[in-house]
Amino acid sequence: MSTLRVTAEVLTVHEHPDADALELAQVGLYRAVVAKGVYRTGETALYIPEQAVLPAALIEELGLTGRLAGSDADRVRAVRLRGELSQGIVCRPKALAGVDLARAAAEGTDFAAVLGITKWVPPVPPTMDGDVESAPGLLSWVDIENIQRYPGIFEPGEPVVLTEKLHGSACLLTYAADEDRVYVSSKGFGARSLALKEDPRNLYWRATRGHGVAEAARRLADRLGARRVGIFGEVFGAGVQDLTYGADGRRESLGYAAFDVSAEIGGAVRWLAAAEFLEGELPLVPTLFEGPYDIDRVLEVASGRETVSGRGLHLREGVVIRPVMERYSPVTGGRAIAKAVSPAYLTRKGGTEFE
Repeated sequence: MSTLRVTAEVLTVHEHPDADALELAQVGLYRAVVAKGVYRTGETALYIPEQAVLPAALIEELGLTGRLAGSDADRVRAVRLRGELSQGIVCRPKALAGVDLARAAAEGTDFAAVLGITKWVPPVPPTMDGDVESAPGLLSWVDIENIQRYPGIFEPGEPVVLTEKLHGSACLLTYAADEDRVYVSSKGFGARSLALKEDPRNLYWRATRGHGVAEAARRLADRLGARRVGIFGEVFGAGVQDLTYGADGRRESLGYAAFDVSAEIGGAVRWLAAAEFLEGELPLVPTLFEGPYDIDRVLEVASGRETVSGRGLHLREGVVIRPVMERYSPVTGGRAIAKAVSPAYLTRKGGTEFE
């Protein structure tokens, strides 16, 4: 998931192609459907992104009672309005009436706390839960921002790799060579430096044992002379999410695909290319494109049918974009990495979104 920031943004307003009373307000590469005549290009307004949970008073003020997602009808998600994809909410809440939004936009002020807006946290099914223990040495995963929200992460023409983004649950495994010990965690627990105690019923332990992930991490640590190796993979199959990729969820056929690797070598943690260091060791997420960065090409590849099953059973969730040469991004304040999500995936019916 992406980080949650509720910020003021300079808008670009477009005509709605199929509604005289509506327009499209653009933020980054996102577009949100708005009432016609309320905003003009160059003006500033607040942008509330997808996965934001709004307080009841703000929902009522914005006229969105009963129109948002979730059991409490309080969560922002992508919708199609008169045929156009609307992602996020553009507004000017009364609580910010005295705020200089243009200045706030320039300074990047986050209004989430002021407005009582929080980030939606997906539920954790019992198979993904379990007893935990402190694991300060666990190598954790990072939040990936959407390229449509932050289009400046990559430069046009920069060599990049697009891998398929799978709809499963992220599994973190760290092998600590000094202890000869394996730590397994989920993205949510890993962000709090917690590891799941070994349990044969637990989804992540089943997947890592079934696919020999710990053994692959040990071999890589020996090969690199690393103190720690982290392998990050997606667990999928029946009972994990609504897209199964043909895996029925049993122990012997629970799906797993590695998408990233990190290693502590000489006291520094480095990110490594999974395709280079785990080829032949573990199943990997499919590489869909390698070449010069072009946003139109990225968005084209993000849509279509999945390739994991080899049968195109489902729509594609999207892609993850990485530079060929790992680097820092001043836009994210960390790794240069981003995702692009398929509109069809965002607006599918009956989808699950577990941690």
